Amino acid sequence: MSSALIVAVIGVLLLSAIATFGRLISGPTVPDRVVAANSIGLMLFSLIVILAMVFETESFLDVALVYSVLQFIDIIIVSKYLNRQGVHHDEP
Repeated sequence: MSSALIVAVIGVLLLSAIATFGRLISGPTVPDRVVAANSIGLMLFSLIVILAMVFETESFLDVALVYSVLQFIDIIIVSKYLNRQGVHHDEP
């Protein structure tokens, strides 16, 4: 894979993460913040996979897989907690 393409993809991921971080900070509702945090986690997962391709190591893929499973469990726990607290999509 071309190094210029890899640098461009990493740059787009970082810019997307910065924009999503803005939504994480200023999200009008709690579910918006949860989705933004999940999106940032997905971008970090993608970055780890790209770094695994760049360094040609399979151990990074193992780390990415464990990270994605932990992120999935985290989102389920947060969603159940917010559901019990009565947080809805309505504006505050």
